[in-house]
Amino acid sequence: MKKYISISLKLTLVMIVLLGFIYPALLAVAGKLTPGGGKGETIMVNGKVVGYANIGQLFSDDKYFHGRPSAVGYNAAGSGGSNKGASNPDYLKQVQERIDTFLVHNPGIEKKYIPADLVTASGSGLDPDISPAAASIQVKRIAAIRKISEDKLYALVKQHTDGPLLGLMGPAKVNVLKLNIALDALK
Repeated sequence: MKKYISISLKLTLVMIVLLGFIYPALLAVAGKLTPGGGKGETIMVNGKVVGYANIGQLFSDDKYFHGRPSAVGYNAAGSGGSNKGASNPDYLKQVQERIDTFLVHNPGIEKKYIPADLVTASGSGLDPDISPAAASIQVKRIAAIRKISEDKLYALVKQHTDGPLLGLMGPAKVNVLKLNIALDALK
């Protein structure tokens, strides 16, 4: 029995050192190698911080591209989804309200063409990205308000579309904050 206790204590000490010190140190070093040095990618315009590339923000003005809805009011202090199932009546009502709002602000669009990511919140409630289809469906509204050609806006969306990671993993996506900053920079 002493033999097993001795082995268990040695294994526990090894795991404490490995998972309590070495693994966190490796993660910290890996974080320092990422954009922003592990603190997130800060987006600056004219020397002023306007947001972070990995945290969604609310854009409600019709002259901007709108991002995904947030179940947490875009509060990065407490991310999370609504935890309501797809058949929950409250959830279905909320999605229908988002669809109705979208259609009011984007006349001429049929309900069946609205991408799901424009009317459903992400699991974190802080998704900074939308699909290229979600960005493209908003082009008509923005072109009319800003008096910019639709072709120019479609090109802007395409320019800010990131493909799947390594060309294989995940969908193509558009960062809404970066796209709106580029939109403001258009002359």
